[in-house]
Amino acid sequence: MKQSIFTIIENTPLTRDVMRMVLEGDTSAITASGQFVNIQLEGQFLRRPISVCDYDDQALTIIYKVVGKGTAQMQAMVPGEQLDILTGLGNGYDLSCAGDHPLLIGGGVGVPPMYNLAKKLVKMGEKVSVILGFNTKSEIFYEEEFKALGCDVTVTTVDGSHGVKGFVTNALPDTYSHFYTCGPEPMLKAVYKATTTSGQMSFEERMGCGFGACMGCSCKTLTGYKRICKEGPVMRKEEIAWNN
Repeated sequence: MKQSIFTIIENTPLTRDVMRMVLEGDTSAITASGQFVNIQLEGQFLRRPISVCDYDDQALTIIYKVVGKGTAQMQAMVPGEQLDILTGLGNGYDLSCAGDHPLLIGGGVGVPPMYNLAKKLVKMGEKVSVILGFNTKSEIFYEEEFKALGCDVTVTTVDGSHGVKGFVTNALPDTYSHFYTCGPEPMLKAVYKATTTSGQMSFEERMGCGFGACMGCSCKTLTGYKRICKEGPVMRKEEIAWNN
């Protein structure tokens, strides 16, 4: 974990309520796809945890949905403004399990962490399939960005306005070597039941500190209680305590 000051260089809308923010600063603490950052906002008591969409040696990209006061405050920020950010939080995805045909599944604001993961897997020479799930066509983002990486991309919409009608589980391929997923818990449960291989699932949880000190985001697993912000947010399918 590292605390750094980042400068906003881009803050633009992708859909009506989804924004992409690119920040310049020290990204050295970010070591794995699927990690998150915790952002301090003026006048807000708790930092805002946001997943990392992409990063390089000098810049960090996050994609966030405007759902409350904190994210509305972020939406109003302009290039040149600065943010105090904790980086390198959480465990991230393990790429060594991918096999030769990994499947990436993102739902809504669970899509962003799939992007850097896909980029790394493609660079490794793997055949990457991606399923992106949304409610309707107007909510879709990053379909073309994943295609530009060379991924086989399928989009699902609940109302059928674009791509496959239904949920991400309606578009699962017949074969894949390992799956990675991030999204709302009902989607994760559906993926858990429908998938036939081992996989890794990234969970969302309300966080106090974001680095394991307050224990506020602890959850029960088959191997004991784990903190989503520290031992997670990524957990293996085999350790998740879902019986139905």
